[in-house]
This record gives sequence, C-alpha cells and structure tokens, in this order.
Amino acid sequence: MALVSIYTVGRLKHPYDHSASREFFQVGNDVYRQATKSGLIEAFSPEGVPFPEETVKGNGSPILTLTVWRSLQSLNRFTYSGQHMQALRDRGKWIETYPEKHLSYVVWWTEKVMDISWEEAFKRYNHYIQHGSTPFAFDFKRAFDEKGETFLIK
Repeated sequence: MALVSIYTVGRLKHPYDHSASREFFQVGNDVYRQATKSGLIEAFSPEGVPFPEETVKGNGSPILTLTVWRSLQSLNRFTYSGQHMQALRDRGKWIETYPEKHLSYVVWWTEKVMDISWEEAFKRYNHYIQHGSTPFAFDFKRAFDEKGETFLIK
C-alpha cells in the first residue's frame, strides 16, 4: 500500500521568542495532536538538517515540516479541516508573505516510510518548482494517484 508524503516550507515573521512565534508553536502542538488522529504516520524533525539555499533566503527563520500519511484523502481532510484549517486562516499572523509566487508545499507517493528523507523532500520540491505538478511531485489542485494517473481529491 502506497503512502503519501508532504513537505511544507515557510518563514516566521518574528524571532522565535516573540509572542506571535510562541503562539504559532503552541497552535502547532494542537495541530500535531489533530494530525496523529487523522492519518499521520510519521513526522521528521528538521533539527540539524542543512537547508537548501532557496530555503534560507529571506528574513524570518525557516519553518519546515516533513510528514508521511496513510492516504492522500486523509492528508487533504486534515489540511482543510479543524485546527489546521484555522491555523491556515491565521498564518498571516505568524508566517511571512512572499513577494513572488511561493510554493508552500509539495506532495508525493512513497512505498515505505524509510524511503523518506529531507534530501528527498528538497529534490521533490525543486522538481515541482521546475516542472509543475507531475506524478513525481504535485499539489492538491493537480494531484496524482500512486500509479501516476490524474486524481481528483474528494
């Protein structure tokens, strides 16, 4: 059974010790608890990961997530419901806006959790930036199933 991975990237507006950043991390803890009940299988820590040059550009501290989910549907339901949806609505309080179009996430299929790494996430993200949504790396608007066929998320 194929699993789905998602890599997200953003930048904090304020230093880590700022009240808005502290609120972001508090909300993040609640969102993580929701995720564990919604199909999240694994979450990878970004601690000690050398960030690609395009990630470290800008003023704020990078905020990266890399997670593995049971299905594309469970990931999509989690993303656009509950506490996570509210956090998306509130993200302007915590996360920098980008002057140019910025991809904040990329999704791809994997067979095993152990195949997922930060290097793989960066490779998929760069592929998406260069080629748009493909079976190798895609977004929710133009998704693919594990066989590489166009997939409408319901």
